[in-house]
Amino acid sequence: MFHSIRPVTSRLRRLAGFPPRDFFRNAEDSWQISPAETIEFRPAYALPGQVERIAGTMFASMADTVEALTRDGAASERATRAWRLRGVDLIDGVLYHGGGEYHLRTRRNRFGLARRPRSETSGALYETWTTNRWFGSWLMDATLAHGLAAAEGPALTTAPEPAPGGHQAAYERLIGMAPQRLPGDVHFRELVLFDDLPNNGGKAARAKALRRRLLDAVPPVPVPGVFLLRGEAGDRRVLANERQLADSLAESRGFLVMDPLQVTVEDLIRACGAARAIVGVEGSHLVHGITVAPEGAAIVPIQPPTRVAATLKQMTDRLDQRFGLLVAEGSDTDFTLARDDLFATLDLFD
Repeated sequence: MFHSIRPVTSRLRRLAGFPPRDFFRNAEDSWQISPAETIEFRPAYALPGQVERIAGTMFASMADTVEALTRDGAASERATRAWRLRGVDLIDGVLYHGGGEYHLRTRRNRFGLARRPRSETSGALYETWTTNRWFGSWLMDATLAHGLAAAEGPALTTAPEPAPGGHQAAYERLIGMAPQRLPGDVHFRELVLFDDLPNNGGKAARAKALRRRLLDAVPPVPVPGVFLLRGEAGDRRVLANERQLADSLAESRGFLVMDPLQVTVEDLIRACGAARAIVGVEGSHLVHGITVAPEGAAIVPIQPPTRVAATLKQMTDRLDQRFGLLVAEGSDTDFTLARDDLFATLDLFD
């Protein structure tokens, strides 16, 4: 039985205290897809005191999160780039090249010992660790990077075939995504990877093209707003009075109330594609609505006070929507929101 020494070598380097090597340092080629640029940003709509409610953040530091939520004016965005590498091994969810590592999934084998890949291929990967971890990240980022990968071809993914009838399968069908799915560990003769995180104009154009494609496939029905329920699905973030708030918006403002787990992707597109507002607890399920909501729509995630994130704000920026900062009270897992705070925040968009 032959084993790959690459995972072991990387582990020994870390244990010895050596700094990690740049995964891309020996790339065969690198090029720019969309240029860096300066973009005008609008701050989130917020009632007085919302920033002061933020007790903790997710995905970025407190300073960076608050800056992303409140910045008003010009800010720079990096270029979208691609790299072509040769002789890359994918072993247990980690790419190895030139002594560096690029993680796509959590390792199953913590000690790093693994068989040398027996399969070989070439192509372009469009996924990242976050798009494999959260459905919302997959929908907001992997669907856009897929087109970049398909242009280099073939588009590859480590993700298994999605469940028939599920949301991911429906989006892949509507978008026309037909990736080659890797069977497991593999050696890449040649591999293209992308840095597609920058929120530049090129990514914005691809996001808007995706919205048009989905709305062409499923024409929307105009509604005042949609409240997307989270309930207790996914990582625990429970808004104790979620149903009361949703019902109140339905009764007084004509909102539709939808549980994404109980409806189809087509139902979500039809409801959210011409909605004037999308409301719900911060999380992946809101990305259904943001992906297709029109320009100028109010996007109001209800944020747990110790887990505030600016990720959805970045998405609304590239889709020319308006974002509301609304912070609940409690912990990161269990919290409540005053009805008056929700209604007053929505009134800011009038």
